[in-house]
This record gives sequence, structure tokens and C-alpha cells, in this order.
Amino acid sequence: MGNGHYLFWGFRPPRDLLRAHLGSLERRVIEIVWESGSGEVTVRDVHDRLGGAVAYTTAMTTLDRLFKKGLLARTKRARAFAYSARASREELDAIVASGVVSGLLANEWSAPLPFLSNLVEAVGERDRDLLGELERMVRSKRRQLERGAGKKDDGTGGAEEA
Repeated sequence: MGNGHYLFWGFRPPRDLLRAHLGSLERRVIEIVWESGSGEVTVRDVHDRLGGAVAYTTAMTTLDRLFKKGLLARTKRARAFAYSARASREELDAIVASGVVSGLLANEWSAPLPFLSNLVEAVGERDRDLLGELERMVRSKRRQLERGAGKKDDGTGGAEEA
């Protein structure tokens, strides 16, 4: 491949990882939930938004699968369930990305420096302003850790001065 980029087996961007675990109908249904003005949808709402492309029972089964996967919450409303997203689109992307990064940094067979170096390189190629934001985040985290270094955990969930 060009530009020095290589596709490694099994490696996918965070959004692609999420897509790999959801079918196309599941992805469409969660989009409908995110787009709903009230934040809650019923099977009837989803079925109507799909324009009759699937049976009512298929919409119901899909919502139930997303609930069982932990992506939706549900509340009993009279004789039907109302479904809502447990996380926004952005929160879900952040959760998946965090898992990917944590996995790469925890990998015993590789050092974290090449990963971090490639991250900085990729960010710099994509967006100079984003590179500045990354630098700001690093400085902020460093200050946060330095403030916490003078405290020790007393085992009660709070911290006391060392």
C-alpha cells in the first residue's frame, strides 16, 4: 500500500470494530434511536422509521438483541417497552477507542513507544490543530497526575495528604 501505511490482519479502526459486532439492521436501528428527538423509541417507532422494510417482529427482535448486547436500555411503558441508547454515538466511539488503545498498550509482546510514535505521526498528518489538542491533553494529564502524586489513598475512596 502507498504512503507507508500497512493493513495488519485483524486491525480495524474503532468505528469499524463496532460495525463488525453489529449487523446492518442493528446499525440502522441504533442510528434511529440516536436520531429520535425524545431519546426513547418503541418497536412501532422503529418499524415506522424503517418504512416497512422489515416485519414488525424483526424490528422487535433487533431492539431486543441491542438491549442484550448492552447498547440499549429499556423501560416498560404500559404494554410495550421504550428503548433508549445507553451511550451516545460519541461516547460509544470513545469506549471502543479506549479499549483498542488499552489493548495495544497492554500487549506484552510490543513496547508502547512505537504505538505512541505512530499515533503522533498519524495525528500530525491528518490535522495540525488536532496535534496541538493532543499536546494540550498530555500537559493537562501530566498536571493532574502531579497534583495526585502528593496524596495517598486511605482506602475509603478519598485521598489524604501524604
